[in-house]
Amino acid sequence: MKFISWNVNGLRACMNKGFAEFFAQADADFFCVQETKLQEGQIDFAPEGYHSYWNYAEKKGYSGTAVFTRHEPKSVTYGIGIDEHDHEGRVITLEYENFYVVTVYTPNAQDELKRLNYRMRWEDDFLAYLKGLNAKKQVLFAGDLNVAHKEIDLKNPKTNRRNPGFTDEERGKFTAVVENGFKDTFRSLYPDTENVYSWWSYRFKAREKNVGWRIDYWCVSENMPIVDALIYTDVYGSDHCPVGLIVDEKEAGLIV
Repeated sequence: MKFISWNVNGLRACMNKGFAEFFAQADADFFCVQETKLQEGQIDFAPEGYHSYWNYAEKKGYSGTAVFTRHEPKSVTYGIGIDEHDHEGRVITLEYENFYVVTVYTPNAQDELKRLNYRMRWEDDFLAYLKGLNAKKQVLFAGDLNVAHKEIDLKNPKTNRRNPGFTDEERGKFTAVVENGFKDTFRSLYPDTENVYSWWSYRFKAREKNVGWRIDYWCVSENMPIVDALIYTDVYGSDHCPVGLIVDEKEAGLIV
């Protein structure tokens, strides 16, 4: 079973930069999208053979998530059930017989860390949400988590200390995710792999120089066996690249 996640930084713009072509080529069972930046009716994308689910931010041109899947879920949940967090279209959960698939677009702490306090509340509440799911069934969650966990996960860790996405507070919250029953699939398979990133600034030719950050993840319940974790660094169309996960559904016991 193949899972893909991609922060497209505006789906309508990404459509003009090869999104549909990559979608078809990827041939995924589940394709999660973050930062769609659109409202209902602003795009005509309904790929054949897929069920489509959208969560739009109330603010126009902002945030938003979507999931496309070949497997019709038992139920779909939008948000995490907390009003403070559920107006920006950041979470979609698909429920299956014995597992959940969650896409998430984690809030950015923003310049001068002006939203860091909110981000900390979000982290605690989202982890509580994940733990609640994990107590019932296996969980696979993916998205732009807006944090580089370890120094190996970004090009210039020393000069980025205290910058959004690499504060001790944000990194600590991701450590808490790992300590509470989830694994970072890429790092679990490739613990020492360097210079592999999923986001690059549009400035200073950062992608050309591979001055990047790994802030996009597939995480799963810690006991779930995985075949491979992928980062499609050669796929353009956004300032992020897609990330993927391969799971042997029989070995993992996933029932759709």
